[in-house]
Amino acid sequence: MDVKIEQSWKKVLAEEFAKPYFEQIVYHLKTERAAGRIIYPSGSLIFNAFEHTTFDKLKVVILGQDPYHGPSQAHGLSFSVPDGIAIPPSLGNIYKELKNDIGMPIPQSGNLSAWAHQGVLLLNAVLSVRANEPASHAKIGWMNFTDAVIQKISTEKKGIIFLLWGKFAQEKAALIDVTKHHILTAAHPSPFSADKGFFGCKHFSKTNALLVQQGKDPINWILS
Repeated sequence: MDVKIEQSWKKVLAEEFAKPYFEQIVYHLKTERAAGRIIYPSGSLIFNAFEHTTFDKLKVVILGQDPYHGPSQAHGLSFSVPDGIAIPPSLGNIYKELKNDIGMPIPQSGNLSAWAHQGVLLLNAVLSVRANEPASHAKIGWMNFTDAVIQKISTEKKGIIFLLWGKFAQEKAALIDVTKHHILTAAHPSPFSADKGFFGCKHFSKTNALLVQQGKDPINWILS
């Protein structure tokens, strides 16, 4: 199957696109759209995380669950929303931790594309969702695909820093070779759990310290 995805990732993931589960994902999305269902993000943005962060430049993975399910929110980057869209609560807490950790002023925009361009893969475990129905596409095959993404990163890269926030993301740790990579875990930044270990985790400064130890450029987390 010819999937429109950034070329370095297309090469790494080529075998996945030929598997029956991926064909089932495509069939499911086409069927729902034909039935008049609204699906987020738009088709051109489903693989947006891969467009912004090429396989060669990958340094950090921040794993989310599934896309935002409200109008104009999802644009294919975990936790991120386009410019001009209200900052969701979890992202607001991420910004609070950044302020406490590195002194970053709280931005007006929730667009995290600047991180992605520096090598931070903002990956959701599920890449699509029906409007107003969170987790509605959790069982259509995306988990197989993103598990394969994590496994490919683990196998073919070295020194990647995985930020796993909350139980859901932490379950993916089993896919990562900890002898080659770094895993930082904390509570999810949701308002329901941020005060149970996300606030104070200092993952952003810790990530940069690990990158510098490897001789890599740190991430400029500060957003305008």
